[in-house]
Amino acid sequence: QVPPSRGGCSGVSAMATPTKDEVVAVIEEKCEIADSIQLSAEKGWDHDRLVGVIKSLQADDRVTSTASKIEGTKLTEEGEACAKDGSPEVQVFNCIKSKGGATQAEIDEVLGPVGKVGVGAAMKNRWVSMDKGTRKFTTSIGSVSDDVQNDLNALKDLPKDKFEALKKRKLVALTSTTSFKVTKTDTWGAAKTKAVAEVSAEMILKGTWKDQEFKPLNFNNVSGLRSRGGALHPLMKVRSEIRNILLLMGFEEMPTNQWVESSFWNFDTLFQPQQHPARDAHDTFFISEPARAQNLPQEYLEDVKNMHEKGGRGSTGWRYDWSEDEARKNLLRTHTTSVSSRMLYKLAQEYKSSGVFTPRKYFSIDRVFRNETLDHTHLAEFHQVEGFIADRNLGLGHLIGVLKDFFLRIGVTQLRFKPAYNPYTEPSMEIFGYHPLLKKTVELGNSGVFRPEMLLPMGLPEDVTVVAWGIGLERTAARMYNIKGIRELFSAEQDVAETRKKKMTWLQRAVE
Repeated sequence: QVPPSRGGCSGVSAMATPTKDEVVAVIEEKCEIADSIQLSAEKGWDHDRLVGVIKSLQADDRVTSTASKIEGTKLTEEGEACAKDGSPEVQVFNCIKSKGGATQAEIDEVLGPVGKVGVGAAMKNRWVSMDKGTRKFTTSIGSVSDDVQNDLNALKDLPKDKFEALKKRKLVALTSTTSFKVTKTDTWGAAKTKAVAEVSAEMILKGTWKDQEFKPLNFNNVSGLRSRGGALHPLMKVRSEIRNILLLMGFEEMPTNQWVESSFWNFDTLFQPQQHPARDAHDTFFISEPARAQNLPQEYLEDVKNMHEKGGRGSTGWRYDWSEDEARKNLLRTHTTSVSSRMLYKLAQEYKSSGVFTPRKYFSIDRVFRNETLDHTHLAEFHQVEGFIADRNLGLGHLIGVLKDFFLRIGVTQLRFKPAYNPYTEPSMEIFGYHPLLKKTVELGNSGVFRPEMLLPMGLPEDVTVVAWGIGLERTAARMYNIKGIRELFSAEQDVAETRKKKMTWLQRAVE
């Protein structure tokens, strides 16, 4: 077997680790280390560990070192095996010759993985041939010379073309090792104690800092990272602006921190029938634990049940057997209208206790969850902006006026409205408007007047009307930032680094 070349790593695990005192003794004796690789070979030291000791002495300012790269060659693990046992093709040839012929399975049984490699090379050299009928290999010539093994054992003096051939077969590899020449500094003998980089609390207490040697500070090669502040997410920038606009319009913000909701508040209080497709598992994320809601207001629950089953005050209801078990199923809220429903019920309770109804304007901005098929315009988790006004004798004219004012404030003009259907609003309208960045009319959201079947079971006065509307925050933000798909704004596809580059959102009121 070829001994490891200069700078090779054969036998590293068996090499010793030099101590600092041993290296210092060598330098004291020879005044220098001419070649760290040669020294490690002479002493049987691990070269990497020797370099570590040299760096430590250099940090103490006791020595200086000059690095030089040494290129070399070495046998790979497969190459060492070939140098010892012969090349795969010669091993296969000898195996077939000794048996008087052999199949691939018989060769593999004797030689293992080497057999498959060797058969291919032997066939290529036309040393062996195979009978197609019996699938048996036989030798084609009397004897062969193992040039590969000979070349591996003479690696040091090998011509370039032969080395490249062995390298192509991954039997040899190039090595690059850094050797160090080490010389003493002027402070070699004086540096008996280790210089430190920082003053410690113990040094100050004991006063030892006065006699302690410190490492020099390098102010010329400072490479610290520039301190960077945090950055608001583009979606949160738009959310903050829309929130401020609604507050300026006199709306109050509703508490929206309850993401897990009951089907009762999410669907039933909105007069949405229990057979509605939106209540199917294909569209809604239901909660397995806890699966059932508790503490639903019993009197209100009975009024909602009667409205669904029988109707009342001019409505015929949905005319089906309403299920309390279905209403108690917990889910991740599919819209913030469940928050609006809770707030309207609270207003009704205040009216019942005081006998006085006070008109109110509320809004909410928070997350909702739907079992959507993800694409560039749909997410399973997104934010909804919703608002409602509760007052006596409101109608579509009032709703349209509020919507025009709101959208003008966020820079959208030329509103258009299209009749639509929602289970809990009648009449209902889809909202369209001209977007100045996209320079076209786009869908903005949904709106309508809450149905009496939703409001009357709560206990609100019969002449109180509630107008409501909702838009998607992601779609609004995407239009403002000219982003094509909302997944680039709020999903795993978002480039977080881009959040620092997005401009601050400043919504300027449009000219009507």
